[in-house]
Formats: sequence, structure tokens, C-alpha cells
Amino acid sequence: MYSIKKYLIPLLVGVILAGCGGDAPTSDNNNNQPGTTSTPITESSTGTSDTKGNTPNQTQTPSPDGDKAIDTDTDKSSLTLDIYQVDAQCEELVPEKAAVSAENSVDAAVGQVLDQVSSSDLEIAGYRVNVDSSSGMATVDLRLSPDSQRRFLSLSTCEQLALFGSLRKTLTDNSQFNISDVRFTEQGQEIEL
Repeated sequence: MYSIKKYLIPLLVGVILAGCGGDAPTSDNNNNQPGTTSTPITESSTGTSDTKGNTPNQTQTPSPDGDKAIDTDTDKSSLTLDIYQVDAQCEELVPEKAAVSAENSVDAAVGQVLDQVSSSDLEIAGYRVNVDSSSGMATVDLRLSPDSQRRFLSLSTCEQLALFGSLRKTLTDNSQFNISDVRFTEQGQEIEL
């Protein structure tokens, strides 16, 4: 009976804590052996995590997908780019620095531009970016929501500059992309501007 309590109580405590939104106690492979202890993770108010084997200056941040921690002291997963947007007079495109994921930087840059120009009557449901590295040509395939009140051809000159001009300048002016020109399609069909 004692051995059942020994294993059942920590299990129940972990289940209760997990159900309440708290962190379950950490365990290691030595917990199944009598007389061994584990070192729990402790968090200080500075946001650093000290665990067995980590240095106190190391900061760990949960990744967006929650599967692993990213060491922010040596984080190389972001890239700073110029994301262009139209100015208040709708005359020129001005850059704004933004950090995007280095892994999918072209897609992330396109997503940032689309977030800036989205409106309630022009609903972009999705997009795909294909870059031909041999020619330097990027194709941005946009998809409108079936519920969108407007189409790309109905955009004013200012709106076209805000959408297509911002996308083109963002992709061609960031030298990391090696993109020399951009063409736009809607579900595979060329958008004539």
C-alpha cells in the first residue's frame, strides 16, 4: 500500500496542477529509483530560468508552437527588414523596420504588408509566394475571400500603391531576398494593373 501511495500521490498532484493551469512538477529518469531527488525549475522575477546545468544568465523563452524553448541570448531566428507602407498623402512608400522570422522571411514580410493594408471591404483570405532564384522573380498569389465586397481591379490608384507597391518594394528592396521583380496573381491568374 505504501508503494502505491508513493507513486500515486505525485501523479495526482501533477494532474491537479495541470488542470488548474499551473506547471506540473518536473521529473527526470531518476524519480523511479528510491532515495533520489529531482531539481525543479525555478523562475526568478527577472524572467530567467535556472535549472540543473544552465547558467544563471541564460534566458529561455517558449517558442510560438510551445514545443521547445528558444535561447534568446543566441537567438538567430529573426531578421530585421524594411517593410514599406504608403505615406499619409498616398504619394510615396516609406520603410518601417520590422523583425520577422528568418526561417520564412519572404512569407513573413508579405504577411506584414497585407496586415497593414487589410480592410473590411477587401478581404484577403490567403496568399502564396514563389521565388524563382535563377531569375529573381517572385510571384505573389493572392486569394480573396468569397465574401469580399471588392476585387483587386476595383482598387483606386492609392489603394493599388498601398497593396501592390508596398509588396513590390518590400520584396525587391530587402537585398536578403535576392528578388529583382514581382508579379501578382489571383488564384494563378495574372492581375492586370
